[in-house]
Amino acid sequence: MKKSKVGLYFGTFNPIHIGHLAIANYLVENSDLKEIWMVVTPHNPLKKKSTLLDDYQRLHMVHLAVDDYLKIKPSQIEFNLPQPNYTVNTLAHLKEKYPDTDFVLIMGEDNLKSLPKWKNYKVLLEDYSIIVYPRISPGEVPLDLIDHPSIQKIDAPIMEISSTMIRKGIASGQDLRYFLHQEVYTYITEMNFYK
Repeated sequence: MKKSKVGLYFGTFNPIHIGHLAIANYLVENSDLKEIWMVVTPHNPLKKKSTLLDDYQRLHMVHLAVDDYLKIKPSQIEFNLPQPNYTVNTLAHLKEKYPDTDFVLIMGEDNLKSLPKWKNYKVLLEDYSIIVYPRISPGEVPLDLIDHPSIQKIDAPIMEISSTMIRKGIASGQDLRYFLHQEVYTYITEMNFYK
């Protein structure tokens, strides 16, 4: 029996914005992925935790953003795993929990450039396929990753939107409603987040 293919889109999603949603939407509609799981990361080892909203608040916003679209699902799989979260550990856990699913890693080109800094990144390349979407960012993709057989570059639209930009904009009083799913925007406003 053919395994179903699920894309894993990891992020702190602080907050989830239309850039994340557009990329996930584009990938699930233009690939053989059955669905994409938005994996909310409690703590990325390469990011400071001080700026993060509570894990469940960020998860709730992902639910608000994707609940009306069956091909994209929120995932809190990393909430119960040791922190900080290392992708290689999460994938090993998922493989064990869902043996009939073929997991594919989704990342931006900015992450591909820093992949050699990830824990056991060679294991990721040996055991998983990686879909990379374009991002404008400094630095170069390491030579050994440019034509790597596990890496597939997708010609997705380039989204120059970041959660940092949104948090800063809200903090300075800007109305950024069109950068967020309507329900996420309403929730952030009601909860007074990022002020």
